[in-house]
Amino acid sequence: MSDRLRIIGVEETVVVPAVLEAYRRAGSPQIFSRGFGDGPVATSLRDVGERRLAHMDDQGIDVAVLSLSTPGVQDLPEADAVAVAREANDQLAAIVAARPDRFQAFAAIPTQSPAAAAAELERAVCELGFPGAMLYGRTGDKLADHPDHDELYATAERLAVPLHFHPQTPAQPVVDAYYSGLPGPMGPILAGAGLGWYYDLGVQYLRMIFSGVFDRFPDLQVIAGHWGEIVLFYLDHTGFFAEAGGLSRPLADYFTHNFWVAGSGTNSPRYLRWTAEVMGTGRMLYSTDYPFTYGTRPGGFPYVDTSDGAARSFLENAPFTDEQKADIGHRNWERLTSRARPGSRA
Repeated sequence: MSDRLRIIGVEETVVVPAVLEAYRRAGSPQIFSRGFGDGPVATSLRDVGERRLAHMDDQGIDVAVLSLSTPGVQDLPEADAVAVAREANDQLAAIVAARPDRFQAFAAIPTQSPAAAAAELERAVCELGFPGAMLYGRTGDKLADHPDHDELYATAERLAVPLHFHPQTPAQPVVDAYYSGLPGPMGPILAGAGLGWYYDLGVQYLRMIFSGVFDRFPDLQVIAGHWGEIVLFYLDHTGFFAEAGGLSRPLADYFTHNFWVAGSGTNSPRYLRWTAEVMGTGRMLYSTDYPFTYGTRPGGFPYVDTSDGAARSFLENAPFTDEQKADIGHRNWERLTSRARPGSRA
């Protein structure tokens, strides 16, 4: 490319003190993915200074849109979630204010409380200047299509800000039925980031469509990571049965009108091409899923390596025009977030 490609990563993960302390108080498992411990991933999650900036430079990422590590505040007791989300968003805003040239942030949302969830999204967008929010699928036993979320979705549509969804581990009965009894650590691995995450959230996307979320809120915009959480790869087949769901338009239309897709650090040329074919490069974003795709897992097995500029070279070497690469790298995100109407208060 003649000019340096600008890249904005939209799924770059952090743990802020408010959330770490909240899960500590709640007696949550003190696992590295929630920022506990001194391992390389946990320390990277907690770092928002020169170390993170150096890693961004190494990967070739110009701007990181920060979000909380899954499950955000959504697994906290409802009595704590509202205050913790507010404090976490204030801490994220301070991080962005210190380096606005390198950081943006998605708001944490206390989905346990419908009214508080909508109010915190509005505060985060209108007062803190956030470009949207990160959600984590299920809240307790309520899936993403539950009517309790309608107030939040209506607020996101009115403010014209996207909601990025990130998976979390499936409900325990699903884990027990499908992922138990496997050797060594393979059950938890497959239930989580190995496979189960993506099916769990992908089904929730389909539930949102078939339960009418996007008919009630036709301009709601959702960002799907991990190359669309498996749904894109079965979209043609699922579409054969969509008529039985009484949709007002073809199933694929919901994805090309209401969804944006990023790869979450899985640098697969095959997935990249497939996503472009289904969605078009005008609905694609970029992400590295740092630090979960950088360095080495505790226990010795590596993450996908995106060091030494691999995040940048993956896009630069993609089979697209320079204009399409610039769209994926930064312009689609800028177009999406330029729609925001922070002055549109209820």
